[in-house]
Amino acid sequence: MEKIVRQSLLYDFYGELLTDHQKNIYEEVVMNDMSYSEIGRIHGISRQGVYDMIKRCDKILEDYEAKLKLVEKFVNAREKIAAVKSKLTKLKTDNKDIDLEKLIDDIDIETANLLEEF
Repeated sequence: MEKIVRQSLLYDFYGELLTDHQKNIYEEVVMNDMSYSEIGRIHGISRQGVYDMIKRCDKILEDYEAKLKLVEKFVNAREKIAAVKSKLTKLKTDNKDIDLEKLIDDIDIETANLLEEF
């Protein structure tokens, strides 16, 4: 997964567990794409201080993910939903080649598995 996308997902799930100061700096880097130098000037800290803060926040967020696996479950759920959508699209465009009963059973199983994860 691309680094910035992963950072955004981790922040979406676990960002509230950071301090306000950490959240502000992390948002400015990850969400607002500001440079370390810009952020350092705004907050009165060095560029290296901003870099260290981002590294520390990344580690904190990754540690939460290692324990709770919410991002992993979210990504898996999105993949399963995409598979269901694909099956429904195939059904819509070419309904004579699909065993409708099997498709419904597959969707039921995938949906049940998805719900079990949450």
